[in-house]
Amino acid sequence: MVGRKEPEETRREDMLRAAYDVAARQGLEALTLRTVAARADVSHGTVVFHFKRKHELIADLLDRVLYATAVLRVPDAVTQITRPSERLDALLRTEMERLSSEPRHFRLFLEYWTIGVRSAPIRRKIRLALDSYRAALASFASPLVTDELSVSPATRAMERKSGVTVEGVASVGVSLIHGCALQAVIDPKGFDVRRHFAAAAHMIERLSVVDAAP
Repeated sequence: MVGRKEPEETRREDMLRAAYDVAARQGLEALTLRTVAARADVSHGTVVFHFKRKHELIADLLDRVLYATAVLRVPDAVTQITRPSERLDALLRTEMERLSSEPRHFRLFLEYWTIGVRSAPIRRKIRLALDSYRAALASFASPLVTDELSVSPATRAMERKSGVTVEGVASVGVSLIHGCALQAVIDPKGFDVRRHFAAAAHMIERLSVVDAAP
């Protein structure tokens, strides 16, 4: 039994990769058990054995879509930046460029978002993924919003009055990143991620002044 389990798991992963490739190229409407079988070079019966129905395949595929679109990627070069404002700036730029460079991933995310309107399990999984995405981004915003404010009571009072919080900065950051990806889906040839980021940079410009305080 142990000897058979690993090949079956490997075969299932191969089929999920094939399903993702079909869906990314043609959309979820084109995804069928037969198209997956053809793409993975396995029999239709093998796909049925693992996924039973199309809706089960679509549900299992969501994890891969969320990994591509709602899991923060932090390159080593970004983690090595010491100034919080510059680190957050670099991270936002990297994520915007990553998601806008392959709009098919985000188009699939949007398709699942539409399904989530009618499906509570899909909606819940997307919500949890976005919660984790914001939390990961918040860890980079926290030194900028919290630690740096401690050097100046006057600045701290100003930030409290303006309502700036770690969670707020993280939420805006995710909105900017996904907004960038959305525009890349709508207009992949005309969209310029650098111009988009130039506008986004104004979001952290005020916080950067705090970061520069002695």
